[in-house]
Amino acid sequence: MENFELHGNIDNAKNFVETMKSGRFLFSFVISYTETCEIPGITFAGADMNSIQFTPPADAEYLHYGYCKTIDKIPMTPDGKPTPGLLTKTALESSSIPHLTINAGSKVLPQLPFIETGLPFGKNISIHDAMTDSQVSHAVDYGRIVGRSLASLTDCLVIGESIPGGTTTALAVLKGLGFDAKVSSSIPNNPVELKNQIVDSALERIDSDHPYSIVAKVGDPMIPFVAGMLSSAADVSKVMLAGGTQMMAVLAFASKVGFNEQNTVIGTTSYITNDQSANFTNLVEKIADIPAISVNPSLENSRYSGLKAFSEGFAKEGVGAGGSIISSMIKTGNDSTKYLDLAEKEYHRLFTSL
Repeated sequence: MENFELHGNIDNAKNFVETMKSGRFLFSFVISYTETCEIPGITFAGADMNSIQFTPPADAEYLHYGYCKTIDKIPMTPDGKPTPGLLTKTALESSSIPHLTINAGSKVLPQLPFIETGLPFGKNISIHDAMTDSQVSHAVDYGRIVGRSLASLTDCLVIGESIPGGTTTALAVLKGLGFDAKVSSSIPNNPVELKNQIVDSALERIDSDHPYSIVAKVGDPMIPFVAGMLSSAADVSKVMLAGGTQMMAVLAFASKVGFNEQNTVIGTTSYITNDQSANFTNLVEKIADIPAISVNPSLENSRYSGLKAFSEGFAKEGVGAGGSIISSMIKTGNDSTKYLDLAEKEYHRLFTSL
């Protein structure tokens, strides 16, 4: 517990940690895409504009193979900082937590076995509706089917995501649903003004207060799909939404769709909960009576600048990193010092084999 910060419903958080010490985790990784990420300056989730579309499938491949097939090296920022998938992979492998990939609208398919939903990718919300109402409805229904199936295999279904530009669509959905949200970014200097500009222009197109219609106008396919997963899975097992801002939008939409709060937690990194440009913990309490658990993986103590960068505001979270680390620590009893040692070994493996 000493590695975790507990927020929101703290009694439920303590109960979750204690219960899951002897439980089974299953990590599901949802990849998706919104053309909103193609707006210059909105994301660092790729080495350049053209490579951003390859980030979600490449993250999935890296988790499974330890290397990528759709691109020739792991996803990284233009200056060479690695994907937060490195943190996730370290956590899952060190604790033998099984994982699988679900495609919910990725522009590029990963080269590995995955669950296919047939959902299209989301459009650029600054100029188009993201989806149709019926596509949102399909996403929720498909999410319910997948969520119920996966939850029946485990004691806790952990759900992570990769969707470049997703903090902007998440902000639009949170605001569209009436929450006063400030969201994180994959870069230290959060482009708040640009995000708010995009979101404000998108919100002007909202012509209905129906949650499905709001998400169709200004969201992305990941949000309704994962909300569907949560709504059915939380009736069967515990569910951890592994992520920051994007999972907050999932939670907000799920609160309109309905889900079992008693079985739901959000797991993230302390880099999200300590982000002064966002209001993560405050938002959790406004949306639902659930716990939020955050972990500090001690990356500020790393001898590698690429790992230290996470603690300095780059990426902060993604690919379900925080939730994976929390799950791994609960299962193995490892602390952040041990985790950092394992993450450094993986970093060394990657960057000496490039």
